[in-house]
Amino acid sequence: MTYTGAVRPGGPAATRDLDGLSITKISVGPMDNNAYVLRCHRTGDQLLVDAASDAPRLLGVIGAAGLSTVVTTHRHGDHWQALPEILRATGAVSFAHEADAAQIPEVDRELADGDTISCGRVALEVVHLRGHTPGSIALLYEDRAGTPHVFTGDSLFPGGVGKTAGRADFDLLFADVRAKLFDRLPDDTWIYPGHGRDTTLGAERPSLPEWFERGW
Repeated sequence: MTYTGAVRPGGPAATRDLDGLSITKISVGPMDNNAYVLRCHRTGDQLLVDAASDAPRLLGVIGAAGLSTVVTTHRHGDHWQALPEILRATGAVSFAHEADAAQIPEVDRELADGDTISCGRVALEVVHLRGHTPGSIALLYEDRAGTPHVFTGDSLFPGGVGKTAGRADFDLLFADVRAKLFDRLPDDTWIYPGHGRDTTLGAERPSLPEWFERGW
């Protein structure tokens, strides 16, 4: 089945196979959060992006292969409600950005912009995107056999950047998203957000002036 990224709470997961990595996307309630299980083809190691909620469903996707790492994209509670249970069940190591870590339970290692996280033989780059929260991050996978892939949490969605508290925070987020994603990566870069459907940088790039003008 062709991967589209269309998932819904209670519905089936969607899996995409890349050259060195598989990505399984699942939506969990009650806030329709996306969680992503990444699996290294060469080692079988798995990494979870956002233990949002519904630990039993997430553990069902993780399966018998277990879990090495959990990365929380930011401190908002809907992105880590299942984190303590997932860590207890799997023994995984918990990562989050240093600016948000104090408000996320059970963070083992703090991250900074430009750090690298390993999922088996696959490297993911930490991209710090200020504005939605002080420590929001994206994870960039530069697939040597294809296009880049970015897990953006609540910093970038189809139709705009994430919610901010005011114009100053919006300007921070817009500047970081533009400089660190749009100015750096090609149009076919695939975006996996924290809620809703996927998109690409090329689909969103023409709307950047509109986003800046409206301020959200």
